[in-house]
Amino acid sequence: MIQLSNVSKTVLSGSERLTILQALDLDIPKGQFVSIVGPSGSGKSTLLGLIAGLDTPSSGEIRLDGVSITRLGEDRLAALRSAKIGFVFQSFHLIPSLTAFENILVPMEIAGVKQANQRAKELLSEVGLEKRGHHYPSQLSGGEQQRVAIARAFSNNPPILLADEPTGNLDNQNGRHIFDLLLRLNQDMGTTLVFVTHNTELAEQAQRQIHLREGQISLDTDSSRSKSQ
Repeated sequence: MIQLSNVSKTVLSGSERLTILQALDLDIPKGQFVSIVGPSGSGKSTLLGLIAGLDTPSSGEIRLDGVSITRLGEDRLAALRSAKIGFVFQSFHLIPSLTAFENILVPMEIAGVKQANQRAKELLSEVGLEKRGHHYPSQLSGGEQQRVAIARAFSNNPPILLADEPTGNLDNQNGRHIFDLLLRLNQDMGTTLVFVTHNTELAEQAQRQIHLREGQISLDTDSSRSKSQ
């Protein structure tokens, strides 16, 4: 589902070149739940941004569901992201002038999704907010805002969900609730889930843990593979 071949990322820092990601290879099969952990500056968010097509690698190739995204034009890349990727950020990224329901509905209307109204209602119910749909983000708790963000990310039934520190701004109880929701959606819908986190307790519950250090994969532990052997 997600394939990276010899992918690296180098940027200019003043007059010097700074390597954020060393050349790495990574293959994540369909439906797998992968956590990416590592210290600050190890390249976790950069890796996720490259997989999402929000940034371009300095070298190598990235393929999503068999499609090479590395040299796609912006229009085709945007269409592929809309069809195949849901993204959940640490800071929610909701539109403050829209209600919870509208934050889920509007992207579907723009994409021309049929029966968007009904789909938005179903997604609100999926995340346990069917009675909060008329509230604006400022009227919702952090945990509720993140649930709206997750519902929005699933609005196009993406085969891939990328979550960048989705529990980072939440207390332990709300963070656990968000994690359980992502896990349930991964299991119920077969979505490939890549989850960046600093929380080792949550990371250890993924099928596979990828540890980054200084832009390299220092450890790749796949519990699903070891159980099947």
